[in-house]
Amino acid sequence: MRHLCAAFIAALLVSISPGASVAQDVTLTSRDGSVAVSGTLLSFDGELYRIDTAHGPLTMDGAGVLCDGPGCPDLTSFVSELRIAGSQAMGAVLMPALVETFAARKGYAVARLVSSDTAFTYELKDRETGVEITRVMFNVTSTAEGFADLIADEADLVLSTREVTEEERRLGRAAGLGDLGAPQRSRIVGLDGLVPIVARRNPLDAITMDDLAAVFAGKIISWEALGQPPAPLKLHLRDGDSGYAAEFLRRVIFPARELLSAGVTLHPDNASLASAVERDPHALGIAAFSDIGNAKPVDIVGSCGKRLPARAASLKTEDYPLTMPLFVYSPRGRPSPIAREFGAYIRSAAAQPVVLRAGFVDLRVGQVALAEQGQRLANAVQAAGKEVPLVELQRMVAAMDGTSRLTLSFRFKPGGPVLDAQSRSNVDILAAELERGRFDQRQLFFVGFSDGDGAARGNLRLARRRAVTVQRAVLRAAPAADRERLEIMAQAYGEAMPMACDEDPWGKEINRRVEVWVK
Repeated sequence: MRHLCAAFIAALLVSISPGASVAQDVTLTSRDGSVAVSGTLLSFDGELYRIDTAHGPLTMDGAGVLCDGPGCPDLTSFVSELRIAGSQAMGAVLMPALVETFAARKGYAVARLVSSDTAFTYELKDRETGVEITRVMFNVTSTAEGFADLIADEADLVLSTREVTEEERRLGRAAGLGDLGAPQRSRIVGLDGLVPIVARRNPLDAITMDDLAAVFAGKIISWEALGQPPAPLKLHLRDGDSGYAAEFLRRVIFPARELLSAGVTLHPDNASLASAVERDPHALGIAAFSDIGNAKPVDIVGSCGKRLPARAASLKTEDYPLTMPLFVYSPRGRPSPIAREFGAYIRSAAAQPVVLRAGFVDLRVGQVALAEQGQRLANAVQAAGKEVPLVELQRMVAAMDGTSRLTLSFRFKPGGPVLDAQSRSNVDILAAELERGRFDQRQLFFVGFSDGDGAARGNLRLARRRAVTVQRAVLRAAPAADRERLEIMAQAYGEAMPMACDEDPWGKEINRRVEVWVK
């Protein structure tokens, strides 16, 4: 008994952080009666009590305590709750569809109650008795407001079209949520992208990143500078709290050392932006790939002339420079039962058709046959020269014979061996495919490529090290895969197949990659 009591007290001390004194409306007592803690009930999820004590917030396992006081929940009529906040783009269609399909798989009846344009609730009920089991509450505004809700303890999950910022990480740690930037704090459920768009009758079909930055910074104000008849440029972008605007600033405006022009029209949602651009022949907008409407997408072109159109496959492989993963963030700590079950569902293969039907790019792994890779091979031929001799190209083409490229790739954060967020997600996706036996009795090649900076021999070694790193990461993540039925190897071809222009910093990042070929 003494050991049990000591362990119980130690658990309390670990969970408590300093705070102000509060009203005492519940008392949680250990089942042996040796320890009692009083405070204000903050939440109960069916398993865990969270109370605000004189020493700060405390989380306790409901199985180990008895609750007494006016604030105690009625355990016989308890309804679990899940609060979801954040991106309007994700919260308008995608996440509600995932809740509905999750409920259908569980056999629940679903009712949707709308409170306002941004707030609505799903009630999940037993089909036979009509008893409410779970309540999923949405507040869909923006990515920034979603993180603010999480930090204020007004949300359990955040829908985000960008990675968490350093300031949000700092505020999250201060609020006791842990490091929201840690890999285990987020999951990717699908993909989107930033795409320049114009009206269908506008002849522009490609634009450089430098010109995009100059246009939206107000340095270029006429279509004449873009090779079109003289006319004032009318610019459109999402509002500042959205992840779409934040990513455009981070990836296009700020690298050019520019600021966004005050003359840009900001839109509260993707649909209104696309609609405004498609009606105006003088408009140029930055739209979501998932919601271009009837506007015309404009390719990104590098300084060397290589064009990179936005396609579902190029978003999956991250070959398109403005790919945007769709994140769901959760705080540190033991999630509620409904959060665990729903979180497992949205990470599963069963959720991916829902992602696709909602207009986003799904994460299912496809294959691109060699016959469909003509432009890549043309790029390889153009790259041939002193650094990449013909014999090296012949070696690569011979290895590609009979293979298909998987529609996932791996890229590292600049300046280090750390995979970027989409690539970390791809490790888990490919590992799951290995464990399911999809590639049993087939050859799987992890193939490293580099940019053209530096000596070709050194780049070849670096590309091979990256390929080996990814191969090992995938195998570590697939302990249940049958190794005897797999033939996996790492290869590298360095600079031999550039996807973008090495003259552009963003082009170098695209060229530094690990692909996966299957035969």
